[in-house]
Amino acid sequence: MYGTIFNLDVKDGHKESLLNIMQQNDRVPEGMVAWFLMNPSDEGKDLIGVAVFKNKESHLANAENPDQHDYFVEMMKHLNSEPTWTDGEYVIGEIS
Repeated sequence: MYGTIFNLDVKDGHKESLLNIMQQNDRVPEGMVAWFLMNPSDEGKDLIGVAVFKNKESHLANAENPDQHDYFVEMMKHLNSEPTWTDGEYVIGEIS
């Protein structure tokens, strides 16, 4: 499996709007296994996300998809800067 971990620096007062955009996006990219969004602090405004794909090719196809670009542009309206991305192969995992 392959994917990315991303950090979102959310603008003050924009967290709920960003979460609404993310919840309303019902597009499931081909090869996507799962994605999660974490609020790492009860009081913080920043978020951490994880996206898991079957393979690197699926991940890259999603990144190059015009629909994903449009979604990203919409998200950027609520962020102070572009997300930081850490892409790589998941080497150990567990499904419960």
